[in-house]
Amino acid sequence: MASDTPPIVLTFGLSDPTGGAGLQADLMTLASMGCHGVSVLTGYTVRDSATCDEVTGLDPEVVATQARMLLEDMPIAAFKVGAATRAEVVSAIAEVVADYDDIPLILAPDFTLDDEHVLAADELREAIADLLAPQTTLLVADHSALLALAQPDGDAEAPSLDAAISHLLAQGCEYILSTETGTHRLVNTLFSEDGQLRQDMWDRGQQRIMGITDTLGAAIAALLANGQEPAEAVREAQEYLFQATQAAFRPGMGAYLPDRFFWARSSDDEVPLAGGTESSPGEARH
Repeated sequence: MASDTPPIVLTFGLSDPTGGAGLQADLMTLASMGCHGVSVLTGYTVRDSATCDEVTGLDPEVVATQARMLLEDMPIAAFKVGAATRAEVVSAIAEVVADYDDIPLILAPDFTLDDEHVLAADELREAIADLLAPQTTLLVADHSALLALAQPDGDAEAPSLDAAISHLLAQGCEYILSTETGTHRLVNTLFSEDGQLRQDMWDRGQQRIMGITDTLGAAIAALLANGQEPAEAVREAQEYLFQATQAAFRPGMGAYLPDRFFWARSSDDEVPLAGGTESSPGEARH
């Protein structure tokens, strides 16, 4: 790879025509963070900024073939895996990334499109928990997703959050960034086998914002691709996300979208890029 080539990140996920989440959000975030994003479509949504009407998955073989073509052509510096639609697609992705176990993998699963769509199916959660999570460098998930991944079949009594995190780490996941949305604050806590590494809290706006998890996951992937250590990447990615959400805009009649290029439109030359000390999340507790 030429020295002037930016780090290349391969992202798997759904197409979101609004640009609020999914592959489009990933590609904008990666570009904003100094990476070149390449993408493998797992499916597509029919939606606007307010509602999602349809989710259609792609054939697993198509997903795997596209990923392998990219990997044989370009030096990939990090993977980011977002939403998939079927267990078979997860299996295909897991088989591909297993051949590149030296490349960091950020997993940011999406179960938010609800029970009327296939993203909440038990088989999908089981596949992610059994096949992808053990290969994951850093998992970004809220409390409900962590519990679902730790006990995806739902047959036994649900574990506590601490037990769920411990289970996923024991299965092979290296780091877990547990996200929580409270009434007025967002609280993100980073765990490894050594326990809690850091906790960040920042004020939550009143408006509904799309693409928070995808933006955070893609930003972490970009920073890992640039050579940062996971704990530092988590800190800097949150600062980037905080500023993007502070500049959020509402292009339609539904949710607000993070302005992933907030720095390009700022009229204040003193506003820092990600990693700055101004306008940052609340003080971390280590």
